Amino acid sequence: MPQGQPSAVPDDGLTTRQRRNRPLTIVHTGVGKGKSTAAFGLALRAWNQGWPVGVFQFVKSAKWKVGEERALRVLGDSGEGGTVAWHKMGEGWSWVQRSMESSEDAAREGWEQVKRDLAAETYRLYVLDEFAYPMHWGWVDTDEVVAVLRDRPGTQHVVITGRNAPPALVDAADLVTDMSKVKHPMDAGQKGQRGIEW
Repeated sequence: MPQGQPSAVPDDGLTTRQRRNRPLTIVHTGVGKGKSTAAFGLALRAWNQGWPVGVFQFVKSAKWKVGEERALRVLGDSGEGGTVAWHKMGEGWSWVQRSMESSEDAAREGWEQVKRDLAAETYRLYVLDEFAYPMHWGWVDTDEVVAVLRDRPGTQHVVITGRNAPPALVDAADLVTDMSKVKHPMDAGQKGQRGIEW
């Protein structure tokens, strides 16, 4: 295993092992491709460690079959790693006009379920896919999210994806990656394709 050295050691009274095993809040944001893909990569690592994984999709359509869902469900059912539960809370892509009221209700209920699962310590890793959008749109209160994540029990890791992650969430997170776009096939008029986008 890599033996990286931290740039600073906080005076928090914790041992190296205690500090290493603290639960993380991770944010993947920005306009570039790969935010959800990176989060699902973390889910694969968590599955390999035998951790129970909960995936909550907040914006992607419940009708759309994404490749990561099938792969993680098969792995979760294999009996070899951790379990995987997949919850679809949204009604469609953020750039497709849908019933905003029902989408808002679905996002709020999704967050309520996440809060219940955090309180019960249901999963070791939570993937809150596209959850930055409901906070950005004001459907879910960012300050409440920050407080719930700060006060969650146990060693539950949470990764949140989506563009426009609110500044308060970014400030509270332990790890933030901003995916920037350098170039994308859509810029040249090419639509998403099988095996790349889904």
